[in-house]
Order: sequence, then C-alpha cells, then structure tokens
Amino acid sequence: MAWIFKDSVLLAAALATCLPFFSMAIILLFTRKNPRLSCTISISAVTVSLGCALYLLRTLWDARVPLEYRVSWLAADNLVVPYGYLLDPLSLLMLTIVAVISFLVQVYSVGYMAGDPGYSRYYAFQSLFAWAMMSMVVAPSMLQLFIFWELVGLASYFLIGFYYEKWSASQAGKKAFVMTRLGDVGFFLGLIILFLGYGNLGITDINEAARANAISPYLASIAAFLIFCGVVGKSAQFPLITWLPDAMEGPTPVSALLHSATMVAAGVYMFSRIFPFFAVSPDAMSVALAVGTVTMLLASTMAMATYDLKQVWAYSTVSQLGFMVMALGAGGYFAGVFHLTTHAGFKALLFLCSGIFIHEYHTNDMRIIGRRGGRKRGIPMVCMTVGALALSGVFPMAGFFSKEAILGVLAGHPNKIWLVAGLLGALMTAYYSFRLIFFLLFPKGGVEPPSHGPNSHGHEPHEEEHRGHIFWTMAWPVMILAGVTLVLGFCQSSLESFLMGAGTHGAVPAAHDAAGEHGAHGAGHYVLLAAAVGLALAGIAWAWVEFGRKKASREGFLARLPRTRELFGRRWYMDDFFRKFLDRVVYAGFTSLFTRNDRRVIDGAIDGICAGTVGGGRLFSFLQSGMLQYNLLLMITAVGIVVLLFLL
Repeated sequence: MAWIFKDSVLLAAALATCLPFFSMAIILLFTRKNPRLSCTISISAVTVSLGCALYLLRTLWDARVPLEYRVSWLAADNLVVPYGYLLDPLSLLMLTIVAVISFLVQVYSVGYMAGDPGYSRYYAFQSLFAWAMMSMVVAPSMLQLFIFWELVGLASYFLIGFYYEKWSASQAGKKAFVMTRLGDVGFFLGLIILFLGYGNLGITDINEAARANAISPYLASIAAFLIFCGVVGKSAQFPLITWLPDAMEGPTPVSALLHSATMVAAGVYMFSRIFPFFAVSPDAMSVALAVGTVTMLLASTMAMATYDLKQVWAYSTVSQLGFMVMALGAGGYFAGVFHLTTHAGFKALLFLCSGIFIHEYHTNDMRIIGRRGGRKRGIPMVCMTVGALALSGVFPMAGFFSKEAILGVLAGHPNKIWLVAGLLGALMTAYYSFRLIFFLLFPKGGVEPPSHGPNSHGHEPHEEEHRGHIFWTMAWPVMILAGVTLVLGFCQSSLESFLMGAGTHGAVPAAHDAAGEHGAHGAGHYVLLAAAVGLALAGIAWAWVEFGRKKASREGFLARLPRTRELFGRRWYMDDFFRKFLDRVVYAGFTSLFTRNDRRVIDGAIDGICAGTVGGGRLFSFLQSGMLQYNLLLMITAVGIVVLLFLL
C-alpha cells in the first residue's frame, strides 16, 4: 500500500472518498454516546474530503486526458470487476459540489440539530451519505457506480426516515426507498444487457465504443431505455415524481443535502456520465426529452397549490431536474451539467434558509411564518430572495445563466414545442417562487407572536442565551451559498472550457455540441434572452398582483378554479392511481394469487407429505406389537413362505 502515498492525486482521491466511511464506522461503534465528539469527527472528515476535492480540481484542471486508477476487485473466469477512480472534468466537478454541500450542511446541522437525541446517529448517516455519493461520482465502471448508487439510496432512506417514531416519516422513507428501487430494477437490467451484448461496463470504454459506433444501435437503444429507468427513479422523473415531496419528513438539512446536487441529482449525473452512449440512440434521447418536459410542467403546477415551505422547494427541485433532463435529451451536455452545478448552490440555499424559519417558528406553513414575522429575520429572508431570483432565472443570479443555456439548446432543436414548454416552465417557476416570497414578506392579517412550543424536529426550543450562537451557526453556510449563487454564473466560460475542452477526451459527440451552439448564438440569441427574462419578470409580476400588493386577495387564480386546484394539490391524482394499482392489481391480484398458491399448493403439498408419513407410520406399526412370541411367529411364517417358494 506504500505506492498510494507516492501518488498525491491517488492519495487525495482515496482520502476524499474513504474518510467519511471511517467517520461513520467510528461514530456507530465508539462515539454514539458522545454527540459533540461524533459531530467533530464527522465534520473533520468531510472537511478533509473537501480539501482533497479542491486539490484534485485545481491539480487536474488542465489535464488533457482522464486519469484512471483501477485494481481487480472480484474475478471469476473471464469476468473481472475493477474498483478504482475515474478523474475527469465531470467527476472532479461533481466531487467538489458534493463535498462543498456536504460540508456546509454538516456545519449548518450543528445548530439545527442541537439537542436532538439522535445527534450522533444523524452525523453517522451524514457520513454514510457523503461516502456513498463521493465514491459514486468517481467510479470508473458502471457496476461500481451502481453499487454506490444503491448505497446512496440506503443512506437517503435512513435520513428521510430519521424520525422513525413518526408514522409519516417512516412511511416517507419507505416510499422513497421502494419507488427509487423500481427505477433501479430497470437500471440493473440495462447493465446486464449491455454487459452481455458489449462485454464491458467501464465508463470510458462505453463512451469510446459509442463514439466509434462499436455498439449496435439496437443494443444501445434497449440498454439506454432500461438504464434511463434509473434516472427516472433517482431523479424523480415522471411517473415516479411523488416520493420526493414526501421526503421532506426528514430534518431540513437533509432536504438541502438530498435536493441540491447529491441524491436526486445522481440520476442526471449518471445520464451525463455516459452521455455519448445515450446519444447513440435518438429514440432514447427523445424519450428523455419528453419525460423531462412532462416532469418539469407537472411539478411546476404542483408547487402552485401547496403552502408547505419545504414542499414548494421540493416540487421546484423536481421541475429543475426536468429542465436538466430536457437539456441532456436535446443534446445539450454542457447546459444540463451547468444547470446541475448552479442548481446545487441556490437549491441548498433555499432549503437551508427555510430551515432557519422552521427552526425559529416551528412550522412549515409559509402563511404562518409570514404572520409570525418571518420578514424580520433579515439574513434568511434576503438570502432566500436571492435563491428565488436564481431559481426564477433573473440576472445576475447563477440560475439565469444556466437556464438561458438550456433554452438556447431547446431553441436549436428542430421541434419548437420543447422551447415553448421551457418558456412556460420559466414563467411558472417565477410565479410559484415569488408566491412563497410574497407570503413571507407581506402577510395577510397582520403579524402574530411566534410560537414557543416544541420545534419541528421534535425537541424543545433552546434557552435564549444559546439562540444567537445557534442562529449564526446556521447563518454562515447560508451567506456563503448566497455569495456562490451571485458569482457562479459568471464562471460559465471557464466551466465550459473545462468540461468541453481537451480534458473531456472527446466525451461529447460533435453533433450535440453543435445543437447547443446553434441555440446559444446567432440572430435569435437576443430575442430568446429577452423572452426568457421577460417571462421570468412576468411571473414575478403575476405573483405580486395576486400575493404582494396591499389589495391582493392572496388566494391566487387557483381559488377561482377549485377543480384545478384540487388536481394540482393532489399531484394530478398520481398517488391515488398508485394506491388503487397497489390495492387492486398488486394486493388483490398478485399478492392474493401468491398467497393462495402458498397456502394451497406449497403448504398443501407439505401437509400431504406429512399426512402420508403419519399414515404410513400407523400402518407399519401393526407389524410391531411389542410381544416376542408374535414377532417369532411372524419371522417363522415369513421364512416358511420363502422356503415354499424355492421348493415349488
């Protein structure tokens, strides 16, 4: 193992990915009864991981080819399963994003989770999540990626159901786990088909073969369709949308962690990771484009009909993931990855700001927070407004640059229906985002005193002398993310040259580069830019008319459309459909059939064998009476019969 220490890049990659695992193990085995020590160990580990990620990004920024390390992990006959690291622009960028968000969330959690009885357990799960996610993004093979993909799902299950004493939290954790597994079944089948048909699951090998047309288009289409099921499950795309809003049952820092660029963005990352392979199949790309569009529009309508602070941002996450999938499906590799990057910052910002309000006012209801004086909390209110502007795509926030890049890709697509859908999504995003902001800024019915009951995560509020310290522990990560949101968009050119330059080693097909260039430049660029900004401002103005101005009813247009409001509020009845499908098809159909088969066939066969054994024992028991003279008589009779047979 001494050779690891001779290569600083390999050492940094190993430390970045492995330290959170050791942190989790130490906390679970040794320090669970010492919350402060557990917190220190976890944050120290993720801090070193962040430093290593930044070192790798800086060191390999100008690398001209991907750097790959592999060792044989499992070997059987001709099958060799490697373990290692793939360090290229995409993995380095994603590793840095995950490390930054994980670090800020864990620091923020020092204040938010203070006094919680599960404090050590919480940090152990945070470390598990960081280890799984970081190891996933640097995986050199799809099999290693899939293994850590599943570990990310396990960690998410633990964090979503963290308050397992609550029925709703335990149910939300199970729902997230089961619905994402549905997509993972297709993902795994796709990997099996790809391995059997091509014989290799190495990421660079798959991408190289795709660019060289060495993979059959028929095989690529089938495998791509199935692998895309993993994107649908993990990134909550249609029809598996509804688990993500329910995942808000976990602590708010968990929501920030899952929704920014980590768990739910894993599907988009995987799509980007083997983008050349997906690009081989135009049918798979078209399906991805359609699914992303439907997801984006449906989630935007759902966000209009809820008053839960966290659920609004949860629906917006689903919607923005739909935007990313749209960009990738339309051929915009950089646009999709860039929006993933900017979204990481401003979505974590929005959730962490929400956590400050929830921690202070002990409710998720935006109307109640507004009436209790939410606008007086200057730092979270200003920072949340910055995040909402970024989400809406308003200049100069980071979301403006990445969303405009996506619209440019859609404008370059031959079918303009996708561009129209993207512009409509931009309008709705601005509307529901500032609907929430105006509820906080301009409460209806005056201001009521804040509640001083137990807070939203189950423990009593802290003493007044500790409140200032707790607030600033949560405020610093929020202010850092707000600063990132303000400046990240101006790094677009640098990121584009990093992701699309020589360091990608030809990761993106030229045809798909051209699609993005056509939409981003030319005579139509300024018209598109004006339309995008105009629709964002129109959405904000629309929200102002209905929720901001003094004479506004603060009911919104949905109040005049009760059936539409019910449709949006009940998530287009998707949960009702799943419930009926489970009851009538799974439980009344398959489960009932399997139960009858178990009871009548399997249990019946076993019971029949047992009854035959008992009956046979009783029959043969007549041959043994227990009296010696009868036994001798029986033996003599049997011998006599045998003798007679020989004599005759």
